[in-house]
Amino acid sequence: MTTRFTRLLALAAAPLLAACGGAADGSFDAQPSAPSPSCIQHQQQEPGSRYTSGPSADPRSVLEMMRFYTANGTKAYCDGKPPTDTDRHWTALYTKLGGDPGHVPQPVRT
Repeated sequence: MTTRFTRLLALAAAPLLAACGGAADGSFDAQPSAPSPSCIQHQQQEPGSRYTSGPSADPRSVLEMMRFYTANGTKAYCDGKPPTDTDRHWTALYTKLGGDPGHVPQPVRT
């Protein structure tokens, strides 16, 4: 009984911890304080397993990231700098999951 209760409590608490920032778990920052930002912030964490683990990924997290890039992916970064390697990993994941490449910055070809 205690084990079952502990599991249920952990499942219920996970989304709350994620919403509050939680630990560094490869979360995508969808800038929730600015639903339609004029510029975007650089991502601070590499994509975590809740985005990259295929059938075991968290659909809500994946859809939040997809929605963000679809609506905002071509906006400039607020600091005026180009995408970082971490940003590029997120945008590559976006296109790998079926996102329109026209909604994110394209890699520079040399």
